[in-house]
Order: sequence, then structure tokens, then C-alpha cells
Amino acid sequence: MTTRHRVAAAVAVSSVVIAGAHLIGAAAAYAADNPTAPPGTEPSASAPVPIDSSAPGLKIPQGGTLAPVKVLDIAEVVEDLGGEQRRQETNQTVMMALQSEVLFPEDSSVFNAQAAARIQAIANEINQQKATRVRVFGFTDDQGSYEHGKELSKKRADAVQVELAKTVTNPSVIFDVRGYSEDYPIADNGTEEGRKKNRRVEITFPRGAAG
Repeated sequence: MTTRHRVAAAVAVSSVVIAGAHLIGAAAAYAADNPTAPPGTEPSASAPVPIDSSAPGLKIPQGGTLAPVKVLDIAEVVEDLGGEQRRQETNQTVMMALQSEVLFPEDSSVFNAQAAARIQAIANEINQQKATRVRVFGFTDDQGSYEHGKELSKKRADAVQVELAKTVTNPSVIFDVRGYSEDYPIADNGTEEGRKKNRRVEITFPRGAAG
């Protein structure tokens, strides 16, 4: 079973007024080469705030024009029932997130028996998309020291990158490998269920001609 979520954002810009749309999964919170939190983590919607249509700050000055409306992104997220693997697709990228438990024993960066097959399947899709850049980011929960989490998350990301490289056929592909420790959680670290989701490795690559 899977759950699917679709969401879109649009933005119109004038010379004096900028209306920003909330991007998918809080992607606007940090640079594009950083990890993306999945949809579902954004703040809950609230009732519209009353607006005074005669307020001077809302008026376009004489000669001002609105820029064309631009669709910033559309995302589709598919997660298996146990949350062990999550796939997030936008117009430009594909992101696969694997919970650390399906790849590594506790507090380890050595693969378990089922890890290689999962990673090879992702590598095959990287080949299909003809990706030239692949980001591999590791994350932990907030248990233990930040420094230990940083080291462990980087070692796990390194291990995944090495396994990907065995199957990725493009010799010129560039890997960006990082460990973020407890930064960018996608769930509540106050529960074991949330911590399990936060312990993960994300593999992101651009959509190509095959996408």
C-alpha cells in the first residue's frame, strides 16, 4: 500500500510587492543543494487573515506591472506502509529515502544482507534517468552527541555512495556526499517512531529524458 500527496505552489511578483508561495516540503528554507524535507512537515493551514484592500502597501504604483504567474514545483510522494522507503518526485528531481534500519545494524555503517539489492535498484533508475549528479545525504536522530551523529551519518552516506557506484554506469557522474547528524528532522524525535524516520539516507538525482 502507498499514500500519495500532491501539492503545487504559484507566485506572482510585482516591482514593489512580492507574494511568496510555500514551497513543497519546506524546500524554501535552505539552498537547493541541501536535503529536502518531505511534504507533510509544513505548518498547518489557518484561516485567512483579513486584508484591507485599500492599504497603500498593496497598491501597485503607476506604471508598475505584475510578472507572469510561475508554477514553482509539483511534487508527488509515495511511501511504503512501514515507512522504510519513501520516493519524492518533482518536475526536476527524484529523491529516494531509505530508513537506516533497512540498510545498517544499529549504530553501524556496515551494510546488512538486504541493503545491496535496495541500493542497486536505485542505481538502475539513476542509469535510466541518465543522471550526471547524485546527492547522497545521511541523517540520524537526536540521541547521542551531535558529533557522533555527524560522523555516523557521513559514514553511512559514504557506504551508500560506494555501493551506488558499483552499478551506476556513467563514469562521469558526480557524487555529492554529506552527513547531517540530527539536522533537518522529518519527524518528531520525541517518539521512537519519529526517530526511526529521521534515521535515514536520502539519494537525490535529476530527472532525465527517461523521466
